[in-house]
Amino acid sequence: MVDKHVSFSELAVPGVRGLEPYQPGKPESELRREYGLDDVIKLASNENPMGPGARALEAARDAMISVHRYPDGGGFELRQALAAHHGIPADCITLGNGSNDVLALVAAAFLGPDREAVFSAHAFAVYPIVTRAAGAAARVTPAISRNSAMPFGHDLEAMHAAIGPATRVVFVANPNNPTGTWLRGGELRAFIEAVPADVIVVVDEAYFEYADDADYPDASRWLAAHANLVVTRTFSKAHGLAGLRVGYGLSHPDIADLLNRVRQPFNVNTVAQAAAVASLRDTAYIRQSVDLNHEQRDWLRAELEALGLCVLPSAGNFLCFEVGRAVAEVNEGLLRDGVIVRPVANYQLPGFLRVTVGLPAENERFIGALSENLTRAA
Repeated sequence: MVDKHVSFSELAVPGVRGLEPYQPGKPESELRREYGLDDVIKLASNENPMGPGARALEAARDAMISVHRYPDGGGFELRQALAAHHGIPADCITLGNGSNDVLALVAAAFLGPDREAVFSAHAFAVYPIVTRAAGAAARVTPAISRNSAMPFGHDLEAMHAAIGPATRVVFVANPNNPTGTWLRGGELRAFIEAVPADVIVVVDEAYFEYADDADYPDASRWLAAHANLVVTRTFSKAHGLAGLRVGYGLSHPDIADLLNRVRQPFNVNTVAQAAAVASLRDTAYIRQSVDLNHEQRDWLRAELEALGLCVLPSAGNFLCFEVGRAVAEVNEGLLRDGVIVRPVANYQLPGFLRVTVGLPAENERFIGALSENLTRAA
């Protein structure tokens, strides 16, 4: 029997004790159970509403025949495909169980007690989780004013000023989740150049494919000039493979070598690797997905603004909008109507909701339900 007086929290390492678990978007199955609903749409987790392309699905099905064998632990074919896609050597690539796995690998390799990571307020929730789990301190910088062109976006001057002797990692999300805000090429490149060479700069480009601003940069093109740069990408968003969990990091080979030392064996499964290779080559499908997102994102923005709501700029496949004090009531009403969106109070945006850009019919249903619930809450 376990001694009832044992406090397992006391046994945990200090960095873990104060952590809150990551809060994913509510699954459709959970809403069905809780509310007894049959007709549910999920617009909470920034997934591709079109799902994976036909080529990826075919590759995944073909790969199922060999799932009794362990995956290729080095991910040779996927790394070769990514190397060709980015025009870099394969030894610059680290595969991850989603790109957040690569973020955790960076923390495991470069953070620890007496070290610090710098990131912005309202940035991706995984940054503080991996930082504190590694026993490092988090230096969270204030975001840009809500009255700026990029409300609640990264303030690069503040982030640079926060870098100190103990800083080993800086996390930059571009575009940022959950705000949708982004950094333009000139300002981001200048920031990276100003960061000391012994500080790892992680540019998280999970929503890269959706960004359509003419000045939005591809940070992977700067790898040769900045040995301390790590760029992370994922197949969970535009590629529609969120359920297979596959992402990757691009970096100097010496950094990739260190990340691969702490990477778990077989962290990307056989089916995920096969589907990712096929999806990477299916450029027509990705273009179709992105085009639909741009069209529907513009439509959603116009509809939200017509309801009198403040909508943040977004280069992703989602919009973050302000409801105000009635946010909990409105969100609850949407759930009862079978529409799942994402409250973002845990990102210190308590009056806001985030909605994923869905298919046209899903977006229309969301706007209709939102309008009714805003009226009830008024």
